[in-house]
Amino acid sequence: MAETLSRRTLLRGMGTTVALPLLNAMSATRLLSAAESDTSHPLRMAFLYVPNGIHMADWTPSQEGIDYTMSPTLEGIAKYRDSFNVLSGLTLDGARAHGDGGGDHARSVAAFLTGAHPRKTNGADIQNGVSIDQVTAEQVGKATRFSSLELGLEASAQAGNCDSGYSCAYASNMSWRGPTNPVAKEIDPGALFARLFAGQTTKETRRAKTTREKYRKSVLDFVLDDAKRLHQTLPAVDRRKLDEYLYSVRDVENRLSGVDRLEVNEEGVPDFPRPAGVPQDLTKHAELMFDMMTLAMQTDSTRILSFMFTNAGSNRSYPEVGVSEGHHDSSHHGKSEQKQQNIAKINRFHVDRFAYFLSRLSQVREVNGKTLLDNSMIVYGSGISDGDRHNHDDLPIVLAGGGAGRIRTGRHLRYENGTPLCNLYLWMMKQMGAEAQQFGDSTAVIDRLADTV
Repeated sequence: MAETLSRRTLLRGMGTTVALPLLNAMSATRLLSAAESDTSHPLRMAFLYVPNGIHMADWTPSQEGIDYTMSPTLEGIAKYRDSFNVLSGLTLDGARAHGDGGGDHARSVAAFLTGAHPRKTNGADIQNGVSIDQVTAEQVGKATRFSSLELGLEASAQAGNCDSGYSCAYASNMSWRGPTNPVAKEIDPGALFARLFAGQTTKETRRAKTTREKYRKSVLDFVLDDAKRLHQTLPAVDRRKLDEYLYSVRDVENRLSGVDRLEVNEEGVPDFPRPAGVPQDLTKHAELMFDMMTLAMQTDSTRILSFMFTNAGSNRSYPEVGVSEGHHDSSHHGKSEQKQQNIAKINRFHVDRFAYFLSRLSQVREVNGKTLLDNSMIVYGSGISDGDRHNHDDLPIVLAGGGAGRIRTGRHLRYENGTPLCNLYLWMMKQMGAEAQQFGDSTAVIDRLADTV
């Protein structure tokens, strides 16, 4: 007879815990939150930020509605056009100068999830708003192991002068737990893996890690007996789901092990994986992080995530797409054809990584028959529109995912220019079950997302 499982069931062994995906066998005992119904799984939300604006000529579709022609940059996610909306006209007023002069890059990150206008300072007296992910996590985050996860590909900083008198805390953190408390990003995929699959205590975690490195074992080796026992009690559909999930975990772990290897020593002892490390290859780095974001959402370890590709004003080059000039320098194109080509290539590189994330989410089938992408709300965009102009209206925003049936997708929706981006956030918070009458500079909840005509 199939076993009825608690939603919080974990595979355990040797100080290691592995969370499970949501299975059919859990549905009978699953406690529903305000953001769930009898026919849906938990609703997740994530925010993905790209710096330096976008080459808008290649971003914005010329038509509105469902029959719009995909723009050159968005071609990277064209395969998923039925699973996202392009939102035009949204504005981030908090990123504007308001008499503070330069610093649009730092302001755009600081305001992106808060809607606030950060105090201009490069000292300790930073002041910003609280971000949507943290406001929502405060209300609904207790339902999961991690109330939220803050991730990225470049490290956060908490001090220093990063942009025309603005602190590096503004430029490198978009998640804020309090007006003076930015939340640093995790950028090491190995460290993130350890957080997701660690023991319940520091002592257990250290013991498991030491044993794993000594015997070159996978985290799954420690929980194999528990997994086999569980496998025998599950119905066929859950056994298949469990097998697919464990394969994904092992695949990610194997790829992490290959990120950075030690040289063979003089005795000819084979090389072995370092315990952690940030990949030098940006594509591999991003894909590992997106894989683990998918695992975190799939196992209901968290429902709220934020991710920054790079920090504000990043001037890294992109040899991956043949761009040797820095990103920030290219964004200030001054109508230069070459620089506009550069920024378009960089934009497409980021969108292609976004497509990888959408692909991973779309491959996870949930108990309600929908995919993980169907049961999510994923915001992708920037707090700057055109990087050359540094404007903060008509932002490049994509909202991906079906919101567990709450969002009608496949459209280009144009809102009146100047519509607060926070109107979208206020709507999203309510879908997650968070109580709020206003957020940031919101004036109302955004409309038309759930339109059926």
